[in-house]
Amino acid sequence: MNIEHKTPELFAALSKMQGEVENAIKGSLNPHFKSKYADLAEVLNTVRPVLAANGLSVMQSPSFDGGVCHVTTTLAHSSGGCIYGTMSCIPAKQDAQGIGAATTYLRRYSLAAICGVAQEDDDGQTAAHSSTPTYPLITSGEAARIKDSIESLGIDESAFLRHYGVKSIANLTTDKLAAIDKAFIAKNKQTT
Repeated sequence: MNIEHKTPELFAALSKMQGEVENAIKGSLNPHFKSKYADLAEVLNTVRPVLAANGLSVMQSPSFDGGVCHVTTTLAHSSGGCIYGTMSCIPAKQDAQGIGAATTYLRRYSLAAICGVAQEDDDGQTAAHSSTPTYPLITSGEAARIKDSIESLGIDESAFLRHYGVKSIANLTTDKLAAIDKAFIAKNKQTT
């Protein structure tokens, strides 16, 4: 991010704007992954009125060079100050549709990032090269079984959650459950 042309007024307005803006609503459906996400229009509709009310504007400049898509997002203030940054990616397909999808993806994420808006990455696979499979969450019965196993083995639950990168046992996915079951079997063999 380039902040060479910043002004105190720009940062004051940005701070005020971020206190007023809400996160983008996940109103679009990705049929491939059967998940919801906030599309570019939703992010724009969320930030534009709050930007304008604080003397801020946003400009996005796409470009394509050597098989790589770039989007430079500039946040400007009526005082004349601006900050900007460029995001880049290689589109999944080197045709108009692939370049368009990658550009839209870059616009959405760079706009959300520069405005401090959260939005879901459920459709990120459209601009990605490989499709990583998504796994469903474990059932409540499986979660209860894992919790009982953790307690019976004397495992620190918060360390366990950190190890598997989740906030709660209910957030575990079926692929992680398989790895956990293998670990529990190995642990039980060592203790018996």
